[in-house]
Amino acid sequence: MFDIERWQEIFNTIRKNKLRTFLTGLSVASGIFILVILLGFGQGFRNGIAHEFEQDAATSVWVWPGMTTKKYKGLNPGRNIQLRNQNYEFSAKLLQDDIEYKSPRIFVRDISINYGKEALAYNLQGVSYQFQQIENATMSDGRFLNYQDEINTAKVAVIGNKIAIDVFQDVETPIGEFIDISGIPFKIIGIFSETEDREEERIFIPKTTAQKVFNGGDRLNNLAYTLVPAENFEAAVAQSLKFKNRLQSYLQQAHTVDPDDTNAIRVYSAMEEAKRYYSLTDNIKLFFWFVGICTIIAGVVGVSNIMLIVVRERTKEIGIRKALGAKPWAIVGMVLHESIFITAISGFTGLIFSMGLLELLGPHIQVDYVLNPSVNFNVAISTVFVLIVAGAVAGFFPAWRAANIHVIDALKDE
Repeated sequence: MFDIERWQEIFNTIRKNKLRTFLTGLSVASGIFILVILLGFGQGFRNGIAHEFEQDAATSVWVWPGMTTKKYKGLNPGRNIQLRNQNYEFSAKLLQDDIEYKSPRIFVRDISINYGKEALAYNLQGVSYQFQQIENATMSDGRFLNYQDEINTAKVAVIGNKIAIDVFQDVETPIGEFIDISGIPFKIIGIFSETEDREEERIFIPKTTAQKVFNGGDRLNNLAYTLVPAENFEAAVAQSLKFKNRLQSYLQQAHTVDPDDTNAIRVYSAMEEAKRYYSLTDNIKLFFWFVGICTIIAGVVGVSNIMLIVVRERTKEIGIRKALGAKPWAIVGMVLHESIFITAISGFTGLIFSMGLLELLGPHIQVDYVLNPSVNFNVAISTVFVLIVAGAVAGFFPAWRAANIHVIDALKDE
């Protein structure tokens, strides 16, 4: 039931001690403000990590050859590992149940690229028609490479959006235009977009064309795969780790590499890296909660102190109440009511200011590994719960002291 007299008492006490109440409330508001801002930046860090991994497919696995560093089966260290077509074909067949998309990659070097009289200094790569899904590229115009391009060794190319903007300013569309690669005309059939400009400074041609036309033989520079979707994040991580180990084991055996030689053949799993970074963000979030709650505790101590002072100032009044028959729980409720009110008002003020600041500035914050700091509804509810607990804790000890005041001693108090 709404007790107007109780509220009149609370506001009367606040009016008598405006500065003291304001400073105490400020400490609680600042604690909540700091907590929400820290949690917002924790979420921003998580968003930034997710954005980094969006550049490629989430379940992608990449193979990079290196140099042996250990002696193994009579072979000396220092051997350069060269991937071949048979490595790609055999691994794709061996692990076909786990693979969604696959592609080798050939870096075509020592070539010249021209459009008309203009020389182009861009990266030329031979890839499979499935590379678009692995790279998570979006087609802006035209199409990507297809299976027929590969089997026909087609002289076609897909260029990045940045190349289209920088080079083909004088034409309506680059689609259908020809670029000259070491004297051989290649028809542009598509334009792709990526999340970063540097990723758009690439030209893709069919892998078969890269090998046959530019004397690549059966050599490959790296291998790329994506895995079939899993039920949840943990299952995807376990699947990726298993696939990585099986793939690395096969390639080490195929190239006679010591199983402990991690430099010879490097296998990168996006899911494994994602788990590592997400674990880091979870730890950071726990640290932010710790710092924020410690700050709130400082404010709670301030509220508790002010309530002790209020109890001390109202000792005689409490004695009269008890003499007139007030029960201990009524005295406790009176003090707790005021404590929770001061804490809640101060806390909600800090909460509103912090969430408003994140809402206003968050979308504009885009620094390395921090993207759009924000606080979701669940965190806001958690903060409200912290406020209620903080107010109850702040008022409990003063309320307990008030409830245990002896009537005689209270009536004698001056």
